[in-house]
Amino acid sequence: MSGKGKGKGKGGRGSGKSVSSSAKAGLQFPVGRMRSYLRKGMYCKRVGMGAGVYVASVLEYLCAEVLELAGNAARDNKKTRISPRHITLAIKNDEELNKLLGGVTIASGGVLPNIHAVLLPKKSGKGN
Repeated sequence: MSGKGKGKGKGGRGSGKSVSSSAKAGLQFPVGRMRSYLRKGMYCKRVGMGAGVYVASVLEYLCAEVLELAGNAARDNKKTRISPRHITLAIKNDEELNKLLGGVTIASGGVLPNIHAVLLPKKSGKGN
């Protein structure tokens, strides 16, 4: 055994720091932690390597979508900081997110501004 390309010598495969699963997948959310949550949750007997990547990527996408819409709502209200109110407005004004998070209550989120048509004052017909 000559030892070429084996071990942790200069160059080669083993040198350098270890790379996380999140970095390999190009994600911000922790892939390893999601995988351990899937294992500890006992959803099934065995959890594949791709399951943590899939869950982390779905959650990262949903968070990015909600934060983008909430940031737009904050900018519309001339604010620089996203509050629970902005998150509520973002979710309730988006059809798909409202369907997904319809039964969710956000603390300090409030409700959509809406006045029922019956409660509005009637228009007077004096001009006729």
